[in-house]
Amino acid sequence: MLPKELGIGQVAARTGLSVSQIRFYEARGLISPPRNRGGQRRFPRAELRRLAFIRIAQRLGLSLARIRAALGPPSERPPTPKEWAAIAADLRDELTERIETMTRLRDNLDGCIGCGCLSMTQCALYNPDDAKGADGPGARNVET
Repeated sequence: MLPKELGIGQVAARTGLSVSQIRFYEARGLISPPRNRGGQRRFPRAELRRLAFIRIAQRLGLSLARIRAALGPPSERPPTPKEWAAIAADLRDELTERIETMTRLRDNLDGCIGCGCLSMTQCALYNPDDAKGADGPGARNVET
């Protein structure tokens, strides 16, 4: 039978996070594990899912503040399927936009590097006569 609660070392082993990362997430209000009488953190098993979500969301480039806003306050119970669906809906448009931007970056980056000129002011292919400079700063072909 699986234990109902896990120690921080067990959580670290299961999630692939370091103990210090788990403590960092706690300090930032992303998790709030209860303590036993001895003051040790005791993680409900459902916390594994929340930590896994935090880890992958960070890898996708979401800020901790955005992750915290999506997840809501820590709870001792796991989110219901309806709550997970609401979290997914909240993030869907933002993630789709990120995917589209990264796809444009991937598709434009290889062409730009491939031509060898490395100069957007002289690039006859993507930016003849520096026309994109009038559109504003930044990587115009990727960001829009």
